[in-house]
Amino acid sequence: MHSVLVLFANGSEELETVSIVNILRRAGVNVTLAGLEAGPLRGSRLTVLLPDTTLDAVLTQHYDMLVLPGGQPGTNNLKADARVLKLAKDMYGDGRYVCAICAAPSVLATAGLLDGKQATSFPGALDPFPQVRRQPQAVVEDGKLITSRGPGTAMDFALTLVDRLCGHAKRVEVEAGLVR
Repeated sequence: MHSVLVLFANGSEELETVSIVNILRRAGVNVTLAGLEAGPLRGSRLTVLLPDTTLDAVLTQHYDMLVLPGGQPGTNNLKADARVLKLAKDMYGDGRYVCAICAAPSVLATAGLLDGKQATSFPGALDPFPQVRRQPQAVVEDGKLITSRGPGTAMDFALTLVDRLCGHAKRVEVEAGLVR
């Protein structure tokens, strides 16, 4: 069974986080939602989520994929956390998937993972990073890096993650259950 680590910081986008976790779990993926700190965390729209665990508790565990939701100030909180930057670099260096949506591709850019790579993001989030080859599509893949634009693309993003981890047939099955 594939395993995915989704990070959540105070101020992360709830719609993206819940959509990603829900759709991956519908596909049978083992998803761990880890908070940057312990306890309930308040999202960008003031919804309180209770992560499964903390980032510190899972740093030594193996995951096939890392996913970063966007939102503000959640993205800035992820970007300012040395553990997050190191984890993203290490996982990408090991050939595992590293994925981000909305403003969170800027976290990957800060870690140096998007240098010369194609990516997309929430409008303006990648402007400070001219080395990124920005694309307009809803979901952009460049090898094991997958990025997406924002809350409105969260389902497409999550279904792409299912496709990469579990195959196209599983994506079609999950998408049918969503009645899109």
